[in-house]
Amino acid sequence: MTRFALLLAFACAAPAHADQTRWDTFNGRLDATKFADVSTFTPENVGDLERAWEVRTGDVADGTGDLPETVWSATPIYANGTLYLGTPFYRILALDPATGEERWRYDSQSTLEALTQAALKNRGVAYWESGAEGVCEKRVYLGTMDATLHAVDADTGLPCQDFGQNGILNVNQWNETNDVFPFSLLQPPTIVGDTILIGWAGKDWAYTVEPPGNLMAVSARTGELLWDTGFIPTDLIPQTGTANIWSSMSADPDLGLVYVPVSSPSPNYWGGNRLEGVPLATSITAVDIETGEIAWSFQHINHDIWDYDTPSAPTLVDISRDGETIPALVQTTKQGFIFVLDRRTGAPLFPIEERPVPASTADGEVAAPTQPFVTTPAPTAPVEAMPDVWALADTLSLGQCSEDRQTYRYDGLFTPPSVEGTFLWPGTAGANNWGGAAVDPRTGILYVNTSRVVQVIRLIPRENYEAEVRDATNGSVEGGNEGGFHAQEGSPYGIELFEWTNSLGLPCWEPPFGTFAAYDLSTGEQLYEVPFGLTQQWGFYGLRDWGSPTLGGPVITAGGVVFIGASMDSRVRALEASTGRELWSDIVAAPSVSIPAVFTHEGVDYVVFTAGGNSILKPQVADQVVAYRLAEQ
Repeated sequence: MTRFALLLAFACAAPAHADQTRWDTFNGRLDATKFADVSTFTPENVGDLERAWEVRTGDVADGTGDLPETVWSATPIYANGTLYLGTPFYRILALDPATGEERWRYDSQSTLEALTQAALKNRGVAYWESGAEGVCEKRVYLGTMDATLHAVDADTGLPCQDFGQNGILNVNQWNETNDVFPFSLLQPPTIVGDTILIGWAGKDWAYTVEPPGNLMAVSARTGELLWDTGFIPTDLIPQTGTANIWSSMSADPDLGLVYVPVSSPSPNYWGGNRLEGVPLATSITAVDIETGEIAWSFQHINHDIWDYDTPSAPTLVDISRDGETIPALVQTTKQGFIFVLDRRTGAPLFPIEERPVPASTADGEVAAPTQPFVTTPAPTAPVEAMPDVWALADTLSLGQCSEDRQTYRYDGLFTPPSVEGTFLWPGTAGANNWGGAAVDPRTGILYVNTSRVVQVIRLIPRENYEAEVRDATNGSVEGGNEGGFHAQEGSPYGIELFEWTNSLGLPCWEPPFGTFAAYDLSTGEQLYEVPFGLTQQWGFYGLRDWGSPTLGGPVITAGGVVFIGASMDSRVRALEASTGRELWSDIVAAPSVSIPAVFTHEGVDYVVFTAGGNSILKPQVADQVVAYRLAEQ
């Protein structure tokens, strides 16, 4: 029996029934392990899952009417004996976990306009309780695209009058520098003790000079600003921006640190305005929860000109090495590397090599001469070379894919964007995105889904940009969801970004297009990697060996089962943790681009998915919430 099998067998030898009494953050837990202490679901019985209930929220748009399309990737929150959901129309629903019956609904009355994103977007709500009894001693918080944070009583849905102004905090009041878009609150904030930690999202790829990225801490009771920490050097603020935190965060209350995934500076695909360097950009940074002071920072891309934002909350887990227990932090990345650091200091726990990378040919740009490479653990997507041309797609397109391969530039990972066009591998959505990884803290085994998508990024000289957009779009609007034309106003170049497909819409690169893998964090060994999900085109499914691009993340349970949506074929699945083998699946209304919730309510174990869709995967949206339980329960 392998070490992996022994670890898993020992860990799964749990009591007959363990309870997961809370699932009250975006990642289920503050450590972002996405571990559910539920042992009832096992590889032997998970095939008996049945739908307990289904709810349609009514908050959905496909973009063909008066409203922008919706992108819904909310994690259901289980706390206070209730299931809480945020919607892309910026409402809160409180549901009975056993039946799906609505207990109350709160409407923020937010502006339903795509102010900073290509779609109406929501990733859920946050929960806080004081420990006392009374009105608003338990609260649910909802952010909006127009930069307000709403606090409501968790029992009634009524506004908490002592928070902000009558329950609404105007976060945009602190948007005082380079204010070209509002501080959109699409990701629920992270709450540690009585402190709410707020990051924000902006309008990607639009401007060179944007608001400087900052992390704000406010009182959970009043909304009073406690501290505000930025990540861009003061002298560079007049000429760049962002390096913000748009994704979720994790925290270690014992160390007093919150771990933030810092994004790249603006503009994303040309950095001639920031050659001096932004040391905290595209980094994992530890911030003191009480003071906002930076404890340490680890930059995993030097001078980022690929928009390889740090995409997800760092996962916190203690790992064993040479008889010592080390408090570790694990960061999955868009470029496919897995960085394992000591979360006390930021020191790497596996070797990292600085390797030479290609130079830039863009005017005014000087790409970093080296970048950090991790060899252990193995990358989640191959980084030594991009995938080969897919013979099927090439044949059907009469050689178009092969011609493209010779046309666009690719000199390895970190090939800079160029005027002739550069292959972006992995694509801008990343090998790994905001869903992050799941870790079983009992074994130190990490589970992660990965996308393998090749895109082309093309720099367009400023003098040609407007004409190219006009000719290509017939005067329609620029941009889209992770693709299209974008201005990077104020820089020498706009951009065009598109997936590398043939004239029939088939990927030009070889499958698999998505995988699922497990790693032993003590040794860094990859335990397995298998294709995951099914692609879908023209209503037809691809082969299992092809896999699917994914958005969303997994949950690992104490019974040795992984629950995950994420794939483009609109299925939710249960996998065997020891092998990645599919044990069960169900078709839902749209891709479930979210993290499921797994919890125990009144002695019954549930797994709940939201199925909202995301046009990055395919043009299918929905407003579905589906709960499952074992038939025997």
